[in-house]
Amino acid sequence: MPETAVSERALTFAGAELAALYVLDAGDEELRLAETAGCATSWYGLPERLPLSGGSPAAHAFRADRPLWLTPAALTSYSEGVPTPPRAEVSLGALPLSADGGRLGCLVVMGGSVDGFEAEQRRFLTRYADALAGILQARTGRPDPSPVLYPALRSLHVGSFALVPDTGLIEADETLLELVGIAPDDFDGKADTLLAHAFPEDMHALMSIVEPTSQTYGRRELEFRVRRPTGEMRWLSLSCRVAAGTEARPEQVLGVVTATSVLSRSADDVSRIQWLTAALDAAASVRDVGRVAVTALREPLDADHVALAELRDNRLMVTVLDPPQPTAWPELWRSEWRSEWPDVPVGALPTLQRALQDGRMDLWPAGSAFEPGLAGVGNGGLAVLPLPAKGGVAGVCLVGWDQAHEFVPEERTLLTATAALVGQALKRAHAYDAEQELATMLQRSLLPRRLPELPGCTAVARYLPARRGLQVGGDWYDVIALSEDRVALVIGDVQGHSAGAATIMGQMRTAVRAYAVEGHPPDVVVSHANRLLVGMETDLFATCCYVELDIEEGNTLFVRAGHLSPLVRHPDGSTEEIHVEGGLPLGILAEAEFPMTALALAPGTVLALVTDGLVEASDLPLDEGMRRTRTALAAADPADPGRMADELLGDVGRRDDDVALLLLRYDGMKTRPIRAGWVVWRLPDAVMHARRFTARTLRRWSAEEAADTVLLVVSELVTNALVHTQGPVRLDLTLRGDRVRICVSDSSPRAPAKPVIVDWESTGGRGLLLVEAMSESFSTVPVAGGKQVYSEIIVPRREQAPAGSEPRAERGGLP
Repeated sequence: MPETAVSERALTFAGAELAALYVLDAGDEELRLAETAGCATSWYGLPERLPLSGGSPAAHAFRADRPLWLTPAALTSYSEGVPTPPRAEVSLGALPLSADGGRLGCLVVMGGSVDGFEAEQRRFLTRYADALAGILQARTGRPDPSPVLYPALRSLHVGSFALVPDTGLIEADETLLELVGIAPDDFDGKADTLLAHAFPEDMHALMSIVEPTSQTYGRRELEFRVRRPTGEMRWLSLSCRVAAGTEARPEQVLGVVTATSVLSRSADDVSRIQWLTAALDAAASVRDVGRVAVTALREPLDADHVALAELRDNRLMVTVLDPPQPTAWPELWRSEWRSEWPDVPVGALPTLQRALQDGRMDLWPAGSAFEPGLAGVGNGGLAVLPLPAKGGVAGVCLVGWDQAHEFVPEERTLLTATAALVGQALKRAHAYDAEQELATMLQRSLLPRRLPELPGCTAVARYLPARRGLQVGGDWYDVIALSEDRVALVIGDVQGHSAGAATIMGQMRTAVRAYAVEGHPPDVVVSHANRLLVGMETDLFATCCYVELDIEEGNTLFVRAGHLSPLVRHPDGSTEEIHVEGGLPLGILAEAEFPMTALALAPGTVLALVTDGLVEASDLPLDEGMRRTRTALAAADPADPGRMADELLGDVGRRDDDVALLLLRYDGMKTRPIRAGWVVWRLPDAVMHARRFTARTLRRWSAEEAADTVLLVVSELVTNALVHTQGPVRLDLTLRGDRVRICVSDSSPRAPAKPVIVDWESTGGRGLLLVEAMSESFSTVPVAGGKQVYSEIIVPRREQAPAGSEPRAERGGLP
């Protein structure tokens, strides 16, 4: 990087648009302009020579041998040695350069702030002037001295950078790369390359610099650690300024980085508290706050134990224990250990109870006697820190030492400041966790609690919420058992992540299920759902993929409304993306058409339905994501669909979108059902013909043992349909295993009503009660154009069905 660019960046960060070096000329009578640097050298017309006896700011600072800082208002009183022509809102600093008692010149810096130079900027420029004086002293006597402004910056070991948050690209000078431990030839210009050398515990604060928000405009300061290639740990101090762009977005981050020694800084150093503040600001959950507190306390204080606990209903809900092993803590903690979240009653720990009641820090020296619940936590010293928040106490933090520890004043200040910051962050994080828990409960209530058990196939599903913002999203899935041998799979995604999207998602899932169980074909189900969403007049739209599978035959119908295509894994392990003819997303056009695509599945086939959160991200193109998912689908073992789903999810990392995944392994029917059907004619002897058809069918199936019960049920259901409905009536019989299923379909949507009171004077109404009593299962389901009343009867001793029996449908006729 050119020296001029490095100088301009460092000086701009220090508030200086121009730095001018004036050296003492021969004869010691005037100051001569020797060199300039900065981003606005052409804006300021400084004189080439300034008499020492004159009234310029540089001459005054030189004669007084102390820095002179002038705001724009104060600068108006000077007419000599100031910019020409004069500019409004210009501040000036004049710093005399001296070494070993000799005066060498003056550094003049010009800035564009109406408030003048800030305190931190003045300290930096003072150090810069000292470095310039040292170089000038070393070059005394040389006839033509070389430039010194940039070498002075180099001598301060100040690295500078310019970061563009939107791209993650960063311009870093050689000094910064040397501080981190990266050779200039090995640097690729990415911020991630620099962050890779930082300690994981410091990433919270650094990410607030790399990804600034609109609330982080202005100046930021923090300290962090890096691990150099030699294994050496180095502390670095970073100061930066976030500049806003034209659209109220962070456009650029300019800053400098210097080396610092953690041993040379006191425990209450302002920068450490600023680091803690930034880290806690980035900590969203209660557990995140606990980890930051451990990082801020254990290593700087060389502590052996750190515990953080929330106060809830007079119990301490422990968030973080460090070290995390249960054996490192007293028996009380181990007996109350619940997974990794202990729950300790406050009454069992009087030492903590008193500190929480008083609300002040207690420091216990080595050898103090504690109750058994704290024995071994701080044999060498124990600090009990109540965590104040909003006029109360949010929790408590314990810091313990095994060896004798002396509490110095600096440590007391650090502990007090840390407790206050952690308490506020803990209260905020608790509210965040409660919000996320509520969102999770809402999401779970809108998704199926469990999937149905299906004959001839196995379905599993996975849902992962987004890791940013509100965790409730618009992805949904469902598995709908339409009948004994038909199942519908549906997966969808409502636009957005909000309570509104979740509400629409719940309504769409309910609507699709309702239309499906009515018996509509797939294209009609999706069309009805589309019209419903259009009629809701919401600004959101939804995508959907609906699949109906005939489990007995393996025939599948697909309908896609703006959603991703399904994936299929064939029995031989090959995979493909099913090319389903697509329609518009739901909620856009009421008259949209949704064509169906047919596909036959062979036993052993795995069908996968996914949402875009799995296969698409800001750094993952859709085509590449689908390719990766197909590869994972081919490599997974279909013997365990649950593990197969987990392997497809993989390590999804930081998710900006929620993820839904639905898998179905089709195995085929082990026991193929035998079917027979009869169209009931509306004749006076229709029931007799239905009974004859039933008797013939049972004899052919060798199921005569159940004939009496089945014939009685057929008589009652057919009679009920003929008497109380109009239109066609159909009788269907199915034998699966040891069960005979009787289904009577009619064109009336009304379910048969059972009588409320049945006494000796009643002339009817006993039939349905009798059927219900004799059936293993009895119910009514809606179907397209009417309803179906079914009853299942167990065959007590069924002989093996004749060989060669195949499913077939018999059309009605007189025997």
